[in-house]
Amino acid sequence: MTAARSRDRGARRRLRRKLILTAVAYVIALAFFFPILWMILTAFKTEAAAFTLPPKLLFHPTLSSFGEALARGNYLHYAFNSLASSLGSTALGLLLAVPAAYAMAFYPTRGTDGTLLWMISTKFIPAVGVLIPIFLIYKDLSLLDNIWGLILVYTAMNLPIMVWMIYSYFKEIPAEMHEAAQVDGANTAQVMARVVLPVAIPGLASTCLLAIILAWNEAFWSINLTNTSAATLPVFIAGFKTAEGLFWAKMSAASALAVAPILVFGWMAQRQLVRGLTFGAVK
Repeated sequence: MTAARSRDRGARRRLRRKLILTAVAYVIALAFFFPILWMILTAFKTEAAAFTLPPKLLFHPTLSSFGEALARGNYLHYAFNSLASSLGSTALGLLLAVPAAYAMAFYPTRGTDGTLLWMISTKFIPAVGVLIPIFLIYKDLSLLDNIWGLILVYTAMNLPIMVWMIYSYFKEIPAEMHEAAQVDGANTAQVMARVVLPVAIPGLASTCLLAIILAWNEAFWSINLTNTSAATLPVFIAGFKTAEGLFWAKMSAASALAVAPILVFGWMAQRQLVRGLTFGAVK
């Protein structure tokens, strides 16, 4: 009887702990999702309702803000530029990051750790600190308001993170697999293409997904380096800040239209993203 009661108490404690952790997880998830929820709610309001204080939780939804946001600018043009710059910078970054990470993971030198630290330290530099020199260089090279200019700057922005992520995935691959392929006579390109990359596909996929999301959401460079031809969705959103003030409902509608594709994409790819981010966590 004592043992049975002890098991029951233990089961109740585990159930109570599980319920508490679940509740905390829901609260944290709601806290992170609330700004997006509030933006979506505001998008279905009129401008007058959006400015009401205190905010109204009960209102008559309308699609007028979406209609005016779409009528104000060519949404598909901005969305295409966002897609092109995100995919282009991710593809170029992958072409550069994979060989670099492979070399540092399987052929490390005394300076490898320092190189990795230097690469990630470039992310500590405020973007505004290098805006003027990049702007002047782009002006001389005719890359202002050019989609290739955005691809280059997005690649430089994401490359340190991509190298670090791919390097960590490559380090989880047993060295014996790499050495066995070399013993069998495979050269470096064959080892990387036939042994390393197939094993690291989950990690490469998660790296690409993260790079696409970061490039899609980038606003600073697109606003400062583009105007019309290569303008992306952040520029589309910023267009609702005028001398007359902020049009909150229309801006929220434009923001909802901008984040909707990447939200759907992230939701569809969440399993692959989680699998890649946990690659090598369990031996």
